[in-house]
Formats: sequence, structure tokens, C-alpha cells
Amino acid sequence: MTSYRKAAATLGALTLGGALLATAAPAQAQDATPAASPTTKTLPVPKGDGAKSICKRMPKLQERIENSLTRLNGPATTAGSIARLEQRVDNAKSAGQTAVYTYLNDRLTFRKSLLPTLQTRQSDLKSVASWCSAQGLGTSAPASQ
Repeated sequence: MTSYRKAAATLGALTLGGALLATAAPAQAQDATPAASPTTKTLPVPKGDGAKSICKRMPKLQERIENSLTRLNGPATTAGSIARLEQRVDNAKSAGQTAVYTYLNDRLTFRKSLLPTLQTRQSDLKSVASWCSAQGLGTSAPASQ
């Protein structure tokens, strides 16, 4: 008789434990999804392509790109110029500082890769500036070179 009670008690405990695990697992899975989180914010859907704001910012964008190109193409006395970094690379190489040379040479490679990117952006902005003035958006004029 006692074995029957032990078997029934064990079966009841297993059933109860299984039921608790089955109900707890989906609740935990729901809490783990970011969509169920009340702190998730949704951004409004854009109503346009942002042309007005681009045209409004055009003069500042052109000025920033022009200043960057002037600095990069500057002489060795200009901080941030390619010529200055080339001089630093040469100095590190002649001093035998291989770690410094490698670091500066990698920076020089990156800095040289900025030139074509900025020149492309500058020409793209010129065409956007002419489009803005044709549409009557903003008070932008193409930057002179």
C-alpha cells in the first residue's frame, strides 16, 4: 500500500513540476523579446526625403568639405596635412622606430584615401546646390574652388 502512495506522490510532483515549467517558459520567452519591452520607442515615419533640410545645411556642408580639403592638401607646416604626416613617417623610418613608423604609415594611408571621397562629395554637393537653387529651397550657392 505504501508503494502505491509513493508512486502516486511522485507522479503528482512530476506533473506539477512539468506544469510549472510549461507555463514559466513562454512567459520568460515573451519578456526576452525587445518588442515586448515598454521602453522601446518607435520613430515616426519620414514624410519626405529631407530635401529642405539638406538645402538649408548646404552652405555649412560645403564650407566643412572645403576646409578639410584645404587642410589635407596643405604644406608640412599645416597640422593635419598629408605632407606633414609624410614627414613624420619619414622621420620615424630614419630613426628606426618601426612600431611608430607602422602606425603613422597606416594613418597616412587612411588620410590619403580621404581625398577622393571628399572630392566626390564636393562635386555631389555642387550638383545638389544647383538643384536646391532651381527649386527655390534654401539660400545656398555653390562653393568656389
